[in-house]
Amino acid sequence: MFPKNAWYVACTPDEIDAKPLGRTVCNEKIVFYRPQEGQVAAVEDFCPHRGAQLSLGRVCEGNLVCGYHGLVMGCDGKTVSMPGQRVQGFPKIRAYPVVERHGFVWVWPGDAAQADPAKIHPLEWADNPDWAYGGGLYHIQCDYRLMVDNLMDLTHETYVHATSIGQKEIDESPVTTKTEGDRVVTSRFMDNVMAPPFWRANLRGNHLADDVPVDRWQVCHFVPPSHVMIEVGVAHAGKGGYHADPKDKVYSIVVDFLTPETDTTMWYFWGMARNFNPKDRNLTAQIREGQGKVFAEDTAVLEAQQRNLSAYPGRKLLMLNIDAGGVQARRIIDRLVAQEQPAQLAA
Repeated sequence: MFPKNAWYVACTPDEIDAKPLGRTVCNEKIVFYRPQEGQVAAVEDFCPHRGAQLSLGRVCEGNLVCGYHGLVMGCDGKTVSMPGQRVQGFPKIRAYPVVERHGFVWVWPGDAAQADPAKIHPLEWADNPDWAYGGGLYHIQCDYRLMVDNLMDLTHETYVHATSIGQKEIDESPVTTKTEGDRVVTSRFMDNVMAPPFWRANLRGNHLADDVPVDRWQVCHFVPPSHVMIEVGVAHAGKGGYHADPKDKVYSIVVDFLTPETDTTMWYFWGMARNFNPKDRNLTAQIREGQGKVFAEDTAVLEAQQRNLSAYPGRKLLMLNIDAGGVQARRIIDRLVAQEQPAQLAA
């Protein structure tokens, strides 16, 4: 259901600053922790002594100490010591490649030998003073691929987000889809429309009039294994739309890192990066609050959809032209999963 030879966002750095964090990624139960300040480690969340969760323990002198009987585990998955016991023969547990980058902690749940940090795709807005970012995390009871479908077809905004980012012109404007290698891009441009509430607020946030027609764009980029970056924004009509001068528009990137937990649950790291008024923290908080409400609406729909699909697993779903982005993304996911199968079967 998901490629394992890939980098997934596992958590944000602040989630492991104080204590170990247990989190399931691609059906792998993993504990994340900091051996030392500025470092991050990840091993199986399984004590080899009695199977307790190591994530319920603590970090001491760079090692992970099990909270059940005090077994001390090293970053490499090898047992270091245990009070009053000989542990040299204890089996080594699995250690996972893990990297802290771009304000996230990334984990590679597959073959460690293939884990190249260079494969973590660059984020132009990360660690850039000309950009601001605000986001959050949702745990969602649905197959992560349903969220891929959702984000690669924004037609639903007219209905699910009618009071925030939705408008009838989304339905009325054509969408184009193209596949470039392992990436899928869907694009929709709406000219000479009135901005919906969310975008009117952003226009005001960039000191632009919010009561005049605008040109609006949505360009969705799917990147394996399950990341979707969406270029969004509005510009005063007739100023060039997507290519307008920054003084005439508000431009943002909706950030969506979709991390499978199990076959029917996922971790959703969401946010928005913007390159206007980046130092305005109140604006960042305002956008984050508005976006959080929008994604909460998606969550309600997708969890209900998953319940329906689980209840009727044999029902065939219909495909329309608006589904092309999600269909192409799923084909890439299926191909990557199939490429891993021979190695997994051989193991």
